[in-house]
Amino acid sequence: MQVNILGIRGIPAAHGGFETFAARLAPWLVARGHSVTVYCQDDDGPPGPWTDLWQGVTRVHLRPRRSGPAGTMEFDLACLRHLLTQPRTDSAVDLILGYNTALFNILQRVRGRRIVMNMDGIEWRRAKWSLAAKIWFFVNEIAGANICHTAVADHPEIARHLRWRCRKVPVMIPYGADAITSAPQQPLHEMGLVPGRYVVSIARIEPENSILELVRAFSGLGDSSGAKCVVLGRTQDGNAYHAAVRAAAGPDVIFPGAIYDPDRVAALRFHARAYLHGHQVGGTNPSLVEALGAGTAVIAHDNRFNRWVAGPGQFYFADAAGARACMVRALTDDAAVATARKAARARHAASFEWDAILTAYETVLRDTARPQGAGRLFSGGSR
Repeated sequence: MQVNILGIRGIPAAHGGFETFAARLAPWLVARGHSVTVYCQDDDGPPGPWTDLWQGVTRVHLRPRRSGPAGTMEFDLACLRHLLTQPRTDSAVDLILGYNTALFNILQRVRGRRIVMNMDGIEWRRAKWSLAAKIWFFVNEIAGANICHTAVADHPEIARHLRWRCRKVPVMIPYGADAITSAPQQPLHEMGLVPGRYVVSIARIEPENSILELVRAFSGLGDSSGAKCVVLGRTQDGNAYHAAVRAAAGPDVIFPGAIYDPDRVAALRFHARAYLHGHQVGGTNPSLVEALGAGTAVIAHDNRFNRWVAGPGQFYFADAAGARACMVRALTDDAAVATARKAARARHAASFEWDAILTAYETVLRDTARPQGAGRLFSGGSR
């Protein structure tokens, strides 16, 4: 096949879960004999387009003139314009990661291109967006689900959500993660952390991720135990929510910023007493799956998305008081933590190993390119 991947900032990953997924899928497809192109958004340098190779993957670089959401929209449209100038074979298929500018993808359908779209989470429900932005995402969710030939959901609840919005049965393929069985302790020492004596949150610092509730819940717990709470994520001056999170933090809460080095992040997960996951909206969140792959006990917001991903045996909370109770137990109950760690590895092995997930994507891409057979559920993640 000729596979074109759009909708992300680029590879190697330095932004989020979709970038990490693309950085895993694209070289894997190349190794399987396919030709893969990934569109990459540059923050500086020439406007492009210009191309290079990364692990056998062709990267097309473009730099938008604007920044922020306007720049993202400009970039997505520029990618489509470039794609439509390229020769198309019968084996070509376009993989769109996210539906935020799905209305633009009408251009591909008009030109007869085959489209697979990962529908991500329910973006328009996120508290951080204005009413206008929520309307934009809502319209694009409906458009994307119906413009693409195959809609991919990464969670059973997302698949059910999409069935009310499109005329096709979505394919359910979750996110994946490596099994981490060891990790160096040096990154911890550099941050003043002791293995097993800290909890960690790895998420964007936003209201729907419950970061403020988690920080409030932990503050003061380290006074007697010596434990720390590590909150990874970028904070910005002038952001009221970020200011509130920092104001709620005691001296036992650490803000190292956003860390994208995979080895350092893996070490922080692996050696943590527990991973904090406050996400209230979404599907199979990558960071949660990666915590399961590291065999880390999970303290998660209690909702149907997190319950399906993390499974039984973990700690769940509904509010700051519940989160604090979970943290106290995780810091003091060795047996409960050992049970949660064993359950995390079992859940990862059952549904989130990369080989099965990447193979499922290859099948969906091939079926959509031909086209035949698309629309069945991925058996490894549909239970």
